[in-house]
Amino acid sequence: MDFSEPELQSPRQQQIVETAFRLLASEGPDALTMRRLAAELGIKAPSLYKHFPDKQAVEAALIDRGFLIWGNAARHAIEQAGDPLANLANAYRSMAVEGPHLYRLMTEGTLDRARLTPGIEDWSAEPLGAPFSDPETARAFWAFLHGMTILEIDCRFPPGADLDRSWKQGVAAFSASVRA
Repeated sequence: MDFSEPELQSPRQQQIVETAFRLLASEGPDALTMRRLAAELGIKAPSLYKHFPDKQAVEAALIDRGFLIWGNAARHAIEQAGDPLANLANAYRSMAVEGPHLYRLMTEGTLDRARLTPGIEDWSAEPLGAPFSDPETARAFWAFLHGMTILEIDCRFPPGADLDRSWKQGVAAFSASVRA
């Protein structure tokens, strides 16, 4: 299965999601209200409900977009020369640090998979599992990436911590398990 763009039925839905994406990126989740979204689009808030039943549906479309961005970045990372795990880690870290609000939307709380484009989550995760013969090791690698990322975004490492070195050490440990 291939995803070039999450499934949106209309150009207006695409415009709504693009505006929501921009709002989320520039101002964070508190700015992402149906009233604010409508104001940005120059329409009344009730008009949004013709295109999305509720705010959670807009958020699901944003998560779809996040999975698309990640899936493409991960596929590109795997194709690059060098250690595929290091490439994946660098791509993951960059995506999350450059778009922390989208990253949080994608990874915090319960994920309502029924609202997502069918198959997009698995498609986006596929490159993370590719280097591993064991899916549980791939999940552990993802947990390492997520833990390091969220701690970095939240500025939870002590001052002076060498995060680049910590990332390299963690990736090296997983790389050794792949080679073993």
